[in-house]
Order: sequence, then C-alpha cells, then structure tokens
Amino acid sequence: MTSSTAWIVAGRELRELWCGGRGPLLLLAFSVLLSVITYLAATNQVLNFLEQREAVNLVLKVAIAVGALVTLVLAADGVSGERERATLEALLVTPARRPGILLGKWLAAMSWWFAGYAIVLPYLWVLGRGVSAAWPAIYSGLLAGTILAAALSLLALLISCLATTNRTSLGASLLLLLALFAPTQLPRGLPQSWFGDLLSWLNPVSAALRFAGDVVVTGHAWNHPLGLLLSPALIAVLAAVALRAWGAAAMANALGRTHE
Repeated sequence: MTSSTAWIVAGRELRELWCGGRGPLLLLAFSVLLSVITYLAATNQVLNFLEQREAVNLVLKVAIAVGALVTLVLAADGVSGERERATLEALLVTPARRPGILLGKWLAAMSWWFAGYAIVLPYLWVLGRGVSAAWPAIYSGLLAGTILAAALSLLALLISCLATTNRTSLGASLLLLLALFAPTQLPRGLPQSWFGDLLSWLNPVSAALRFAGDVVVTGHAWNHPLGLLLSPALIAVLAAVALRAWGAAAMANALGRTHE
C-alpha cells in the first residue's frame, strides 16, 4: 500500500514539476551556469595536466552543490507548500498512507537531481577527456552527489513537515545548507588537525566534495576514499527514520487535526 501510494503521489508531483515548467526552467538556469564555468575553465591557457584536473573538479563540485541545493529547495516545499496552498488537507483525508505520501514527494524532488546530473555529463566529458578525468568525475559525482542530495532532501522534507509556514521551511533548510557548505570554502592552506579532519568528515557536504576531489584530482580508485561517504549516507538513513517516525504525524498536527 505504501509503495503504490508513493508512486501515485510521485506521479502527481512529477507532472507538476516537469509539465508545470518549474523543473525545465531550473534546468535551463543550471545549464547556463555550467556553461559559463566550463568555458572559463576550458579557455584558461595556463592550465597544466594537474590544473586541468582541478578544473574538472571545480565544475563537478559546482554541479554537486547546485544540484543538492535545488533538490533541497524542492523537498522543503513538499509539505509546507501544500499546506499554504490549502491542498494538504485534501490529500490527508484520502486513503493514502502518509509514509507513502512523503516517499512520493521525496522521489519527485530527487528526480531533479538525476535530470540535472544528466546535463552535467557532457561538460565533464569535454573538459576531462584530455586528462583521463572524465569517467572518474562522472562516476564519483554520481555516487557522492546522489547520496548528498538524498540526505539533504530528506532533512528538508522533515523540516517541511515540522515547519508552520513555507517561508520557515525554506529559510531553515537554506540556513542548514549554508552552515554545512560554509566550511568547504575555508582556505585549504589553514593548519590541519585531527579535530578539523573529523569535523570535515562529519560534515556531509565537505565529505561528499572531498570524495569527488580525491577521485578526480589525486587519481584515487573510487573505493579508496569511500569512507568519506559514510557521513552523508548515515545522515540520509537517520533523516529517513526520523521522517518515518515523526513526519507523518507532524503533517496532520500542523493542520490542527489528525486524520486517522
């Protein structure tokens, strides 16, 4: 029952996202951003072999970060947005099970990540094929980005269930992403310590981007830095458990009634 509900809700959400025009418009903006970054990296004539890999890594990091951001925003609108549009109550009084509703909304949000990553592939191929970095970038980005997008979108969907307004949900989700993303912008030359390395490993954004960088820039086999993905994977699991435990009840409680 939960799985059938999830596919029904996902189908509705997918139609609204892609046929309503919001998804394609976001993809267009995403492709323009990637085109600008790739052009600047490809036309830099002073790049050597190692720096060309850094350029591929830069494009990949932007793709992962922006893709995770858009997926997070879409998930953050999942429940609180319907509540403000006065469509959530009608959904809750149907026989559909609430875990299935949440799963369907999450699947629809994740669809944008996969569509966005499909657009990234030719950019990575053109920029990285000359230094044998295209395939490492493609598979490391897909693995790290998917796990990170899943973790952040599940957290955002949980926030959307708990938030009283859509503005609160979007603001809290973006604040969370900013707090996680800010440490990745610190200069790499800062003194390192075991505590700093631990914080970097615990931060799902830092861990995912570092995984991709280790594979693309340093040429590590994909399974060598695989432990870096434990953090985003664990957060995804914990967020899914919390969403299953509290998200369904929070949807009805926020409406001031419970439909059982």
